[in-house]
Amino acid sequence: MSSALLMLRGLLYRPWLLATLAASASAILLLLASLGVAMHQLQVNESEQMNARGERFLDRLEQIFGQLREGVDELQAQPARGCDATMLAALQQVAFNNRFVFEAAYVDGQQTCSNRLGDRTFESLPPPDIQGPTYSYWLNTSTEPDDNRAALVLGRGPFRVSTSRGHLTDVVDLPAGGSLLVVLDRGARAVPVLGPVQAWPPPGDVWPPVSTKALVELPDRLVYRMPTKSPDYQLVLIAPRASLPLKINGVLWLLFPGSLLLAWCIGWAVLQLVRQSRSMSSELQGALRRGELQVLYQPIFELTSRNCVGAEALVRWRRPDGSLTSPDLFIPLAENTGQIRQITDFVLQRVFDQLAQLLRANPKLYISVNLAACDVMVPRIGRVAARLLATHHVAASQIAFEVTERGLIDVVVARDNLQALRAVGHQVLIDDFGTGYCSLAYLQTLPVDCLKIDKAFIDALGHDAASSGVAPHIIRMAHALQLRVIAEGIEYEDQALLLNSEGVNYGQGWLFAHPLSARQFVELITRGRRLGPRRIDDEA
Repeated sequence: MSSALLMLRGLLYRPWLLATLAASASAILLLLASLGVAMHQLQVNESEQMNARGERFLDRLEQIFGQLREGVDELQAQPARGCDATMLAALQQVAFNNRFVFEAAYVDGQQTCSNRLGDRTFESLPPPDIQGPTYSYWLNTSTEPDDNRAALVLGRGPFRVSTSRGHLTDVVDLPAGGSLLVVLDRGARAVPVLGPVQAWPPPGDVWPPVSTKALVELPDRLVYRMPTKSPDYQLVLIAPRASLPLKINGVLWLLFPGSLLLAWCIGWAVLQLVRQSRSMSSELQGALRRGELQVLYQPIFELTSRNCVGAEALVRWRRPDGSLTSPDLFIPLAENTGQIRQITDFVLQRVFDQLAQLLRANPKLYISVNLAACDVMVPRIGRVAARLLATHHVAASQIAFEVTERGLIDVVVARDNLQALRAVGHQVLIDDFGTGYCSLAYLQTLPVDCLKIDKAFIDALGHDAASSGVAPHIIRMAHALQLRVIAEGIEYEDQALLLNSEGVNYGQGWLFAHPLSARQFVELITRGRRLGPRRIDDEA
């Protein structure tokens, strides 16, 4: 292993460092998520506020336009013309009767009079912004920040009525930087009635938009459209989106300390897990040193003759108190810490120490040993096996190696190393076939002698309709590739008979024998009989 990888492994197995990294990463992710939630909530609040403002403005504008039309229609209908006492009384009456009429005036080419008694005149009005068949509209006639200034003027014939800025804003204030616009010329031009001039149409946008929603949400602004009965204009409330600093309500502020607290909890949990893992790793190292690990042998039988042809070497961890630690717990840990190499070497050494004499006396008998991914990816195990074979005078064909599909991380590298094992006479078996990702295309190129069908597919035979066809499919595929097949986990006689009828020649499982100690396995071979089922803890 390179020095860089060793350094990385050393850093990663420091509990406090791992816990700090986990807490920091969690804090960053949670804070970003909280910020995203806050931004989303801010946008939702903005949209809700804009909707509420738009609805209130729309109600007020409908009231104002209604009264302006009623007032100017009433003046147009009365017979008086000119600036006499009767006209002044009529103008004052219209302003008195209509709350939103700030000023009413009579304007002809010769004279002008108003209910404001000279305080305000319409002499300087430019041409109307909207000239309809009945009414004329003047928009934003005063830019002064004074509520008592006319902001909207409606005319019919010689009469003019206006509303003030205060009448438009007494229901709701404009948002910061927002404007109330009248959109003219089929969306090409917009005149502000309240607020500053806005860029129109919004950059990059087609107006009017395809959406029929009243509120149009753009990346940098919100636009609330107000329907009008006139085809000549539209009313629009426009405001820029809020920018940081965020105005977040109290509930959202809780997300930030909550995120930090949760990140601390994650870091603490990682610290405990790493400590526990390191504790078990230390215990495993001690178990190797004290000889607490033991090797059992799961016999493999020929299904037709029921003769034992070999066994799979299984490692078990029996603690000093007699309890067994499941391989599902310590094998993955050993793979992560690199201790699996020591365990593999231990199993090989124990196989030769316990069974070398039996293997020499039975040249066709073999023992299979499981290899982890790290041993499949490097040629180390071949050198270890060669040294033991030479020392104990055992044939290479009597030591088989089992690899799982999940262990074939790099198929090309694995193929070369497995081919080197086969070249010196070792058998290669694919264990738990069907549970990994080894495709048929890869399987055709791998140097393999035998497939072992996982117990899950054997259990499904005749029971699970969805899975019961997998085992026969694997069997046919293996035969097509001229590979032997071993069925794992056979527990019932009908399973053995069915598998034998499908062309499976070998099997292992509790139907034939539980995992046996070396002494029990030697007894099985030398006496040539099948042992009845026994518990592991009953072994001598």
